[in-house]
Amino acid sequence: MFKKSNFILVSLLAGTLILSACSGGNAEAAKGIPQYGCLGSANKALVDLNCREVTVAIENAYLPFNYIDSKTGKAGGWDYEVLHEICTRLHCKPVFQEVSWDAMIQSVADGLYDVAADGITINAEREEIADFSMGYVNIQQRLLVKKGEDRFTSIEEFAANPDLVMGTQSATTNMETALGYLPEERVKGFEQFPFAIQALIGGDLDAVILDEVIGLGYVGQNAEKVELVGPSISSDQLGFVFPTGSELVGPFNKAIQSMIDDGFMNEVNLKFFGSDFKVTYDDIKEVTYGE
Repeated sequence: MFKKSNFILVSLLAGTLILSACSGGNAEAAKGIPQYGCLGSANKALVDLNCREVTVAIENAYLPFNYIDSKTGKAGGWDYEVLHEICTRLHCKPVFQEVSWDAMIQSVADGLYDVAADGITINAEREEIADFSMGYVNIQQRLLVKKGEDRFTSIEEFAANPDLVMGTQSATTNMETALGYLPEERVKGFEQFPFAIQALIGGDLDAVILDEVIGLGYVGQNAEKVELVGPSISSDQLGFVFPTGSELVGPFNKAIQSMIDDGFMNEVNLKFFGSDFKVTYDDIKEVTYGE
């Protein structure tokens, strides 16, 4: 996901983050977040992490990467399956901790968590405060519009019409891209993407800029109401985020590369990014952080 941390808000939340990071697994288990023991084995590990606990910051509000199913009350998504597989290949124990997006990257940079998993774009600004794994998937940014929109077919045409307003999730690189084309008063930020989509359908926005894989999910959910238009606006890689100098980057890269080489990554991408993935934002719980 094209996301960008909000450093000012993070500093204000630092005390809260420390408490939540130390609260243990009971609260996470109550939220439906899976609790694992040590995965894999020393004799089969690509790098033996010796059952080390790896704390993973995760949002639980970003399809298809992570979510809580409202019917089962259980967490699921791309991140959970991939991190489970990585620890199986590295002989470690993943410990998932629910963290709001605004606080996530900075909290990892500050060492409160070992890694962040949330479909995070690799970019130079973030690399100034944290380390990234190798890229695990390429993502395109696109425009989502109401069905039948005919006033524009590209972000350049959108920008040329001063009456049009764009929405996206706050503190993301989608927001950064929008502000690269539009003045601040023509861009509205939302806490989560579902709120932006509701505003688009309700007529309060003229377009939403978001990751194509996420937009495809909304089109599948509301095919009669929204559609993607125009060419790709940018292409970037997603990666896991670590504190600067983390000794986990090398082992994670080996695991990711092995998953690409043996086809596991292709299978999990097809499962969660393909047309067979049917979970929508109507099917998941709204997350309230800190409760």
